Amino acid sequence: MISYLEFEKPVAALESRITELRAAAEGDDVDISSELERLEGKSADLLASIYGSLTPWQKTQVARHPMRPHFRDFVAYAFEDFIPLGGDRYYGEDEAIVGGFARLGDRRIMLIGHEKGHDTESRLRHNFGMGKPEGYRKAIRLMEMASRFGLPVVTLVDTSGAFPGVEAEERGQAEAIARSTEACLALDVPMVATIVGEGGSGGAVALASAERVLMMEHAVYSVISPEGCASILWRTAEKAPEAAEAMKVTARDLLKLGVIDRIVPEPVGGAHRDPRAAALTLRDAIAEELDTLVAMDRGALQRMREDRFLGIGAGVERKTK
Repeated sequence: MISYLEFEKPVAALESRITELRAAAEGDDVDISSELERLEGKSADLLASIYGSLTPWQKTQVARHPMRPHFRDFVAYAFEDFIPLGGDRYYGEDEAIVGGFARLGDRRIMLIGHEKGHDTESRLRHNFGMGKPEGYRKAIRLMEMASRFGLPVVTLVDTSGAFPGVEAEERGQAEAIARSTEACLALDVPMVATIVGEGGSGGAVALASAERVLMMEHAVYSVISPEGCASILWRTAEKAPEAAEAMKVTARDLLKLGVIDRIVPEPVGGAHRDPRAAALTLRDAIAEELDTLVAMDRGALQRMREDRFLGIGAGVERKTK
């Protein structure tokens, strides 16, 4: 059962009416097929219209939808032979960041990403996708392993940010994030990163510093959440919609600014309405990118990665003047 967002209420009302009609017609000889077809068409058109003109704040809500596919869903639908690898070999295991060997079509890869969980128990176990130092150190270990075996690295980013707790700071959160970012930039194998939900702050950048950065259509990517930005600038989180607009958090805005390289389309109504279709579309996009990157030598990959990140600030400055 779909959980409807506030701006989807008109669609919810139509689909509720469709459900009621079907229930009332069970066992009756009355033919309501034409009425059902009319309502279903109206619902589909309304959903397409709403999702064709979402505001940045509405996209933020979609990116956070509790039924949106997470790392485990993409593994199930888009990748094969996933072998999880745990632990950072320094402190322990962090289930907010998951990684291991996988297969994408005929190609072996190292797959790393954030997992938020789907219910209360799994969300607590995965710490809502907020990585701790041991999670980022595990990511570094896996990237170094990928380099040794000559495997491309694919990351799926979906986090509101790195875990801000005292214990994480005591174990070197900032240093772990910086070293994970450094490890991405130093890789001598192809790396493709995709923002699949929320891309929040350094917790996202630490797994997204790739030569090719993709972003799903209704994902968001920013240095701080709209609520956090609003609390700083206006002293109230109620200004989050205005903050989201000003921050340019959407895929379309970030593509124009050169922060990302490609937008991956989602099913009408968002990836949560058809996770399998969304995952297969993403799989094809990543495969296309890897087909191009694997033909490049180590030096070219590193220069490409370096140039894209050094050029982002200059590009943003030119586009905003």
